[in-house]
Amino acid sequence: MAEVSALVRSVGLAGLVRPASAHARDPAAGDERILPVPAGLRPVLPDGGLRRGATIAVGPGTGATSVLLSLLGTASAGGAWTAVVGMPALNPAAAAELGACLDRLALVPYPGPEWTAVVAALLDGFDLVVAAPPGPVAAAVAARLAARARQRGGVLVGFGSWPGAELVLRPDGGTWAGLGHGRGRLVRRELRVLAQGRGAAARPRRTRLVLPDPGTGPVPARPVPLRLAGVPAPAAAPGADRPDPRIPAGLAEAVGAW
Repeated sequence: MAEVSALVRSVGLAGLVRPASAHARDPAAGDERILPVPAGLRPVLPDGGLRRGATIAVGPGTGATSVLLSLLGTASAGGAWTAVVGMPALNPAAAAELGACLDRLALVPYPGPEWTAVVAALLDGFDLVVAAPPGPVAAAVAARLAARARQRGGVLVGFGSWPGAELVLRPDGGTWAGLGHGRGRLVRRELRVLAQGRGAAARPRRTRLVLPDPGTGPVPARPVPLRLAGVPAPAAAPGADRPDPRIPAGLAEAVGAW
């Protein structure tokens, strides 16, 4: 993954790329400085959402992945470009069920030893970047990544223990709903979440998070054409080879290198 960081810098993106969603924002969508969050988490966040430039942490604990996916899903459904680094077991289908738009979700499951460089490079072009470190994070490393998030106006979410996080969201138990007496299927999960941090979030607060969030439904991904051996691919539609105008110049090349 060191090649990803090197490529981003070689094409002149470092410090120059605006967050991807900045190219296609709806002025009527509300405060652009705040990324939306599930309704259950709004009461425990100082700004009622994820403030751009902030660094928060999720977990540890049973249900932490569900809390994380709910943040990803709501932000993505609101138009944000999101990325997840270092979580090979993350299920994209589960993310989609909680509202994530897979067209705007980048996964880097195995970033290698240079995972911090990968996270820093992604903060140059994504609105929300999740970092799941392979081990304990040094305070100096966490501080550098937090400074990068502030500079670029993205949100950095550390998964697990993260030094210096402005807010920590920890699951504190929960229940499932949907099963009857020997039959049925799981249709809903309720989690108790404890939020505590610095500044305005210094006082511990608890909330109830319902999944899936009633205000966020699944976002269908664009179908991927099936390719069969020995069968020629169909002709591309006119203009299909043109770059997506929503993606900053050069960023598509870096993403393609993954």
